[in-house]
Amino acid sequence: MFLSNERHIAHFDLDAFFVSVEQLKNSKLKGRPLIVGGTGDRGVVAACSYEARKFGVHSAMPIRMAMRLCPHVTIIRGDYEAYGKFSKLVTDVISDTVPLFEKSSIDEFYIDLTGMDKFYGSRQFTIELREKVMKESGLPISYGLASNKLISKVATNEVKPNGQIEIPFGDEKSFLSPLSIAKIPGVGKETAILLIKMGVETVKVLSEIPLEMLHNLLGKTGTDLWRKSNGIDETPVIPYHEAKSISTENTFQQDTIDMNFLYSELVRMTEKIAFQLREQNKLTGCITVKLRYSNFETFTKQASIPYTNADHVLLKVARELFTKLYERRMLIRLVGIRFTDLVTGTYQIDLYEDTQQKINYYKAIDSIKHRFGEQYLIRARGIK
Repeated sequence: MFLSNERHIAHFDLDAFFVSVEQLKNSKLKGRPLIVGGTGDRGVVAACSYEARKFGVHSAMPIRMAMRLCPHVTIIRGDYEAYGKFSKLVTDVISDTVPLFEKSSIDEFYIDLTGMDKFYGSRQFTIELREKVMKESGLPISYGLASNKLISKVATNEVKPNGQIEIPFGDEKSFLSPLSIAKIPGVGKETAILLIKMGVETVKVLSEIPLEMLHNLLGKTGTDLWRKSNGIDETPVIPYHEAKSISTENTFQQDTIDMNFLYSELVRMTEKIAFQLREQNKLTGCITVKLRYSNFETFTKQASIPYTNADHVLLKVARELFTKLYERRMLIRLVGIRFTDLVTGTYQIDLYEDTQQKINYYKAIDSIKHRFGEQYLIRARGIK
C-alpha cells in the first residue's frame, strides 16, 4: 500500500497504438503480425504489433530485415490523421477525469494522483480510468502505478500488452533489481555495450557501482543512471496544455522582389520552426504561408498535409504555397510561416517513405543543433 504522504504517479501507454488503430479500422487484422511502414525495399518499420515483435521485429528496422524475420507479416500504411483523432479522444477522456496529467507522446500519459488515497484510492481510480479509456476508444492500454515517473514507465513496459501493475512505495529497488540494464530509459546501445563489457548486465549490479565511479566513467549520464538504477526520480508531472500553433515571420528592412533572397528566407524560417516541432515532440498537419506586399496588403495560403515534422517535406509545401501566393510581382514587405493542427508525436520524419539513412540524417542534424545551436547548421539554400 502507498503511504498518504507519497507521490502516486500512473503511466498510461496505449499498446501498439499505431497498429491498434489500424486493427480497429479493419477487424480482419486482429491477431496477425502487422507492420506499419513503407512498402518499398528501402522503407523502415514505423510500428509493429506484438505478434510481429515475437519474431524480433521492432520500430526503425529496415522493412527487408523485418520481412526476413517474419515472412508472413502484413505491411500496412500509416494514417496519421486517424492517429491524431484517436490520440485526441484519449486525451479528452483523461482531461475530463483527472486534474493533472502530462502527455509525453502521442500515445503515452503520466497522471499525478498524489493525495487521491485520502479520498478514494489511487489504485481503484487508476483501474476505473483505464476501463473508461478502453471503453471510449476501443484501444488496449497498459498502466503502471508507482511513486515516480521512472518506476511507473518501466513497470508499464513490463506488463504490456494490456496489463496493469502497482509498485508499492519502498519496493522500487527490489522491482528494478532483476531487470536488464536495457530496461532503464536512457541506456542507449553504446552505453549498454560498455556496461555489459564491464560485467554490468542487471540494474542491481548497476545500482551497486559507486556514484563517483559511474560519474568518472560516463559523466553526467553516469550520475543519471546511478539515480535511475536506485529508483530515484523527482521529475514532476508537467501540466498538459495543447499548443495551438507555432510560427515565425520576418519584416524586411527594405522591401524586396529578390526571389533568391525570399526563397532563402523561407528555407531558414521553415527549418527553424520544424526543429522546434521536433524539440517539442510535435507533428503538424497544416502549413500556412503569409505574405505582405509593400502596400501593406496581406495574404495567406494554407494546405493540409500528412502529419510530419520533417524539413524536406515542409520545405517543399512551403515553397509551393509561396509560389501560388505571390501573384502581383510587387515588392514584398513580410514573409511568415505557421504550423497548425499540431499533435504530439515522436517520429522525426515520414517513416513510411524514407530510409534508415534519412532517419540517421535527421538524428545527426538535431544532435548538432542541440550541441552547438540551431543557427550553426542550416541548408545552403537558407544562407542569404
